[in-house]
Amino acid sequence: MTESESGLRTQNSELRTLMLTVHLSNLRFFAHHGAYEGEPETGGGFEVHLQVSYEEKKIKFNALKNVLNYEELYHIVKKRMLMPTPLLEEVAESIIRKIRHEYSFVKEVSISIFKLQAPIEQFEGKVGITLQKKFED
Repeated sequence: MTESESGLRTQNSELRTLMLTVHLSNLRFFAHHGAYEGEPETGGGFEVHLQVSYEEKKIKFNALKNVLNYEELYHIVKKRMLMPTPLLEEVAESIIRKIRHEYSFVKEVSISIFKLQAPIEQFEGKVGITLQKKFED
């Protein structure tokens, strides 16, 4: 194998593994999540950041049908955020499972969910979790 053939093979293998990531940032919801007394009843503000990655694989970027539609991802997140759940970890896990179920070609999902008014005395800021999953198939 010549040096130029080797370089071309390396370049081609790199092209096959290009990843495209769709970002949805600073999504705001009012929801009824929480494990502390009163949280599920009163609800509160939440912020979500989502990143979904998939292999580009010679996709033509000329129509929504050829890419991962961020509007559809938003609706998945919104629908799940409206279902009261004690722990944010469970909310994040179910969003990732739904995305993977709907889009089997997805290779990686990272989601952060923040509670904007944590029930902690004299606390200013937000608390949250990040869950990241990689899929090998």
